[in-house]
Amino acid sequence: MAYLRLENVEAAYGSVNVLNGIDLDVEKGEVVSLIGPSGSGKSTLLRVLVGLNKPLAGRVLLEGQPIDYGSRKSLRAARDHFAIVFQQYNLFQNMTVLKNVTIAPVKIKKWDARQVEKDAVALLEKVGLGDKIKSYPDELSGGQQQRVAIARALALRPDILLLDEVTSALDPELVTEVLDTIRLLSKEGRTMIIVSHEMAFVKEIADKVVFMDQGKIVESGSPEEVMDRPSTDRAREFMAKILRH
Repeated sequence: MAYLRLENVEAAYGSVNVLNGIDLDVEKGEVVSLIGPSGSGKSTLLRVLVGLNKPLAGRVLLEGQPIDYGSRKSLRAARDHFAIVFQQYNLFQNMTVLKNVTIAPVKIKKWDARQVEKDAVALLEKVGLGDKIKSYPDELSGGQQQRVAIARALALRPDILLLDEVTSALDPELVTEVLDTIRLLSKEGRTMIIVSHEMAFVKEIADKVVFMDQGKIVESGSPEEVMDRPSTDRAREFMAKILRH
């Protein structure tokens, strides 16, 4: 049994279906990259996993145990295993970098404040921001703010890190510093599901690439299989357009 398994998952916004029968396995320590055109359901899949969009049908199993998204207790337990980072940093502007990273573990998880702060400092040093712990978000670049958001997610000690287009709001010159942080996490063996349009980066970092279109998984496999030798006309068309730019 896969570490994380999605079986025939469906989801909708209003009357519009955005996920149509998603089957996906993610192994522990695996980096899975979701690619595809805008509106194909990639971000919705991540939102379903953390309960921001409830699935209409199908099952999500974590270590073989189904998550009941209709149960607050089950959803709370599942959220202990996931953390998500969005393209917008969503930092608290009136709090220092250190406070942004520690507030959720202390206030929501009720973890020991001293240990949380110690861990937060170590995480900020890991993402290259050890000298910014007393700074406020408006004193940071976009890339630095996104790295704070990643550190904030990691402070919750998730088993699976979900990254939703975390570089798309950044100036091109700031993208590299965020990608370097994700590379570091990958080398540590962290389980991640990444939505990204950074194709060269996806090819470099992913163990598995999943190409989605119109709410369905069209094909999945190694980066070489999906990106270099796609087996479907739709994936070939997409990759040809992407690689032309």
